[in-house]
Amino acid sequence: MGMSAASAPRQWRLLAVAGPLALAIFQIVGTFGAAAREVDRHPIDALTIVLVLTGALSLLALPRRPVAVLWFVIAVTLTYLLRGYAYGPVVVSAVIAVFACVVLGHRAAAWWGVGTLFAAHFSLRGSFRDEPWSWGQLLAVAAWALLVLILAEFARVRRERSIAARAAESEARKRQANEERLRIARELHDTVAHHMSLINMQAGVALHLLDRHPEQAQTALTAIRDASKEGLAELRSLVDVLRDEEQGAPRSPTAMLGTLDDLIERSNAAGLVVTKRVKGDQRSLPTAVELAAFRIVQEAITNVVRHADATTAEIVLGYGETELEVRVDDDGRGDGVEADPSGSGIRGMRERASALHGSLAVGPSPLGGLQVRARLPLAGDR
Repeated sequence: MGMSAASAPRQWRLLAVAGPLALAIFQIVGTFGAAAREVDRHPIDALTIVLVLTGALSLLALPRRPVAVLWFVIAVTLTYLLRGYAYGPVVVSAVIAVFACVVLGHRAAAWWGVGTLFAAHFSLRGSFRDEPWSWGQLLAVAAWALLVLILAEFARVRRERSIAARAAESEARKRQANEERLRIARELHDTVAHHMSLINMQAGVALHLLDRHPEQAQTALTAIRDASKEGLAELRSLVDVLRDEEQGAPRSPTAMLGTLDDLIERSNAAGLVVTKRVKGDQRSLPTAVELAAFRIVQEAITNVVRHADATTAEIVLGYGETELEVRVDDDGRGDGVEADPSGSGIRGMRERASALHGSLAVGPSPLGGLQVRARLPLAGDR
């Protein structure tokens, strides 16, 4: 079982404290053991204990000041070696400091530190002790130092790749969350804006007719009731779909081309005469395509109701072999796009088309108003 995100930092902090303490004990014991075997070396004294302990315990500051700790440990280790003490595990502190510096990205300091320790040890040992060295010793120490550096470089590359992978994963999650928020915002906008536009228009009609023609006002109020009821039903359906998606059981959306006649009926009841024309072989399409087509038509009709001062609108669905063409024309003012200060409706339609690798264009209509025309590839959701 892997570590949780919360427990991992605590375990690393515990290791950063317990590790140097355990290393100090290990180096003290190992140094006494080495001195017992190498009786011809300088005997253990108080300075030996100080050097061994300070070298190990300085690693407590390694996560915060890796370069400073590295050079301190190099100095301690070099002093120990030049004093002629037994060759014990004192170099382990230096190895850990070098390894950590490379992994943490301080490569130059690590390589310079190893080079300094290596060169100073073999060049100065004769000045402190009459102890000649051989080329075999020189090459063996150089090989071990190079091995430590190479292993550290491999660990550094692996760490950097892991950090990059986590960053990419985090960015992907953020991008996915943003896309989900945009999708929900589009669904809410398309659902609410259409019904609220119809309610707003019918409320204005009802207020205008309430005193002089109450029977006609009643028709408008009935349309308001129906539009609000259907809007609430769509909102509940949207919430249910989102809830099921969170629980891992996504459901198909209810707003599909099969419900287009209901939208037309609501628009007709609001006073806008809407007709539908189908070209090509009408058939079932991928869910994403049908949902996008319905929402584009719905938003286009909403814009007509809100901004165009139109009396009629025509919906044309063109079923091709590889794409669905959706066209909405009206006979209004022809400036519906500019009339919407937020522009969220047009932007939302374009986003829906782009999500399926399709396109959307807005321009003048042959009917005298505005035309919204979308091309949706049938394989765009795959």
